[in-house]
Amino acid sequence: MKSIKISIPSLIENIKIIESFIDNARDNFEINDDIYGNIMISVTECISNAIIHGNKHDKSKLVHLELATEEGLLKFIIEDEGRGFNYNELKDPTAPENIEKPGGRGIFLIKHLSDEVKFEEDGRKTILSFYMN
Repeated sequence: MKSIKISIPSLIENIKIIESFIDNARDNFEINDDIYGNIMISVTECISNAIIHGNKHDKSKLVHLELATEEGLLKFIIEDEGRGFNYNELKDPTAPENIEKPGGRGIFLIKHLSDEVKFEEDGRKTILSFYMN
């Protein structure tokens, strides 16, 4: 298993650093175009959630991203230094009663674009998995 890591201060403009990280990973790990877009959207959405909701824009707190590869599998592990959240209580943003309410769409999107999503450490850590083939 190979792994590469990066940590960024919680500033929304640092998303561009994450985009470069994913572009480099595409070259190094031969990520095909079919899943590249899903990875880019899912990981950057997850990072912005970590910055905004997890670390509350506190630039003294970091967001950590690790890319680990296993046979035919890419895992992006995103961790913030916030308090976490109750991921079992997420409301479906497509349900009629929630259509007008803000929030919840990012994780909904991430779950649809990733092959697997796991939350750990009270929601401070998110693991996004993508199958290579």
